[in-house]
Amino acid sequence: MSDQVVTRFAPSPTGYLHIGGARTALFNWLYAQHTRGKMLLRIEDTDRERSTEAATAAIIDGLTWLGLTWEGEAVSQFQRAARHREVAEELVRLGKAYYAYETPAELDAMREAARAQGLPPRYNGYWRDRDASEAPKGLSGAIRIKVPRDGETVVDDLVQGEVRFPNKDLDDFIILRSDGVPTYMHAVVVDDHDMGVTHIIRGDDHLTNAARQTAIYRAMNWQVPKMAHIPLIHGADGAKLSKRHGALGVEAYRAMGYLPEALLNYLARLGWSHGDDEVMSIEQMVSWFDIVDVNKGAARFDFAKLEALNGVHMRGMDDTALTKVFFETLPHLPNGEALALQLDEKKKAKALQAMPGLKERAKTLVELADSLYFIAADRPLQLDEKAASLLDADAKAVLKGVLGHFHALNEWTAETTEAAVRAYAETAGVKLGKVAQPLRAALTGRSTSPGVFDVLAVLGRDESLARIADQID
Repeated sequence: MSDQVVTRFAPSPTGYLHIGGARTALFNWLYAQHTRGKMLLRIEDTDRERSTEAATAAIIDGLTWLGLTWEGEAVSQFQRAARHREVAEELVRLGKAYYAYETPAELDAMREAARAQGLPPRYNGYWRDRDASEAPKGLSGAIRIKVPRDGETVVDDLVQGEVRFPNKDLDDFIILRSDGVPTYMHAVVVDDHDMGVTHIIRGDDHLTNAARQTAIYRAMNWQVPKMAHIPLIHGADGAKLSKRHGALGVEAYRAMGYLPEALLNYLARLGWSHGDDEVMSIEQMVSWFDIVDVNKGAARFDFAKLEALNGVHMRGMDDTALTKVFFETLPHLPNGEALALQLDEKKKAKALQAMPGLKERAKTLVELADSLYFIAADRPLQLDEKAASLLDADAKAVLKGVLGHFHALNEWTAETTEAAVRAYAETAGVKLGKVAQPLRAALTGRSTSPGVFDVLAVLGRDESLARIADQID
């Protein structure tokens, strides 16, 4: 085995790339990057009933959006079935595995008999030492591996520490079914060995599989990769993560307006930490990450924390870069396609101009899209309920008064419009807020927006004056 670290992400294509899978992929990728190794991608599509092309595409799309790269082509486990059979038959030749010929009914009876004796319902090794000549005519048997009867299998886990499994609990499990289809347990070992995987990083729900898979490695006299079983993610209430907690596909997070960098930062912090650092760039995560620093305990997923972190990443981004990402993500956001149609090149330029003020208030790209309404909208503006209620007769009188000051301006900037509003407020003897609120409602159709003077500057003189006049008439 070479010195280079080789990790792998091996999802089953039975659905989208869910958030737990994304974190497993991230830990594999970070560890490979940190050690200057490589990550491979294997699609574990042996379950033909449930595996779909659409799910494979969704997984690859999710990884690509997150920026988690892998070396070479994605490997299909199903297409390697002949190789899995070859190894199973090799184990029989080596005397490390055997054909067993029980019918499903006989296996059920065996389990029932064990239960009746108060024993775990396991295979009793009936065909383990029988001669092949005793095989029933015309029946193809399943291949079972000979697991050592005595002692224990020790998994020296990089996260969980030393975990011991009594061999008597493992029983002689099937590696090749009687129809010639390899089992998942066996296929994984053959693939990891053939792909040169040095480190298996996966969820701790696979920990019991580790002992069985170790038995196959040893029977073939192959080196056992190092293993790291990472804790599962729980909801904020401590229960196993479900859809109501956020066990959604990665594409759902894109639709909710999260940046991939923020989502990766949040996922990295679920079960791993680096001092008190909460906000991390991809480069920092790569530089600091080590698999042995992952906690044993389950991590809790918290939408509020993810949202807050996303806001920090948005504010930290360069305005041009954030605007570019926003427009690229727009088709994935709710009503984003409709908004995209409203934004011509002129309005896009205004969006960039408004970005410093917009990103201060938004925690997601969805909120950003919402606050862009004032740029995208055409006159006359559709006012939301709160904005409409602000524009009563008194407010309209204020707008009329301030309009005169605006018309007198030679230069139109945030500074000059602010000076004009302050001058009007002073002459009229009203507080600044009494002018700013109706102005905001008239200019944006909403009761909240970026700073009202920034809005005036972004909309420009003609559009601003026209919108205010619309509300007075």
